[in-house]
Amino acid sequence: MAQTSTANPTIGEEDRLRADFYNFLGLILAAPPDQMLLNQVAGLSGDESDLGQAIGAMARVARVTKPAAAEREFNALFIGLGRGELLPYASYYLTGFLNEKPLAQLRQDMAARGITRAQNVYEPEDNIASLMEMMAGTIVGRFGKPATLDDQKTFWSRHVGPWAGHFFTDLEGAENSVLYASVGSAGRVFMEIEREAFRMTAA
Repeated sequence: MAQTSTANPTIGEEDRLRADFYNFLGLILAAPPDQMLLNQVAGLSGDESDLGQAIGAMARVARVTKPAAAEREFNALFIGLGRGELLPYASYYLTGFLNEKPLAQLRQDMAARGITRAQNVYEPEDNIASLMEMMAGTIVGRFGKPATLDDQKTFWSRHVGPWAGHFFTDLEGAENSVLYASVGSAGRVFMEIEREAFRMTAA
């Protein structure tokens, strides 16, 4: 999504791990994974938690997925002939139409936070990949100072929480999903964890 600077070294380990997972989701949802990314995913291991098990399942699928198959799957899901199986945009999920009020609200919040759109990106900013990247950058201070937990919660509650879980559930069950079904499972569980963590913070 553009503007980058050195991440603040004082970020706690838990927040850095959260940001890393947001970054990973943004990366794999922005474009089909190449062999290097598939190898990285295949090398992941998880614990017995719901997220750990979802990550483990994703790694198993990545081990048997070739880049060409991942690209066909990505195109069927998100591009297609005219449109893909899913439309991964906040405006669509929240209003049924593209380029609606949720996008305008996001652009206002991006401007307030100094987040600029990358010059080589032409999709609306409210696509899931960009929002995952914005969350990561907000946590680690890529767009200025690292955001407080309350500020992260505000951004998440406005732009991610109302729809991302639904999207990941749809991705999990999509007809063309194989590798991306496992990404959907991991994303859905991660959104549930984030929702609960933010719920426990002060209003």
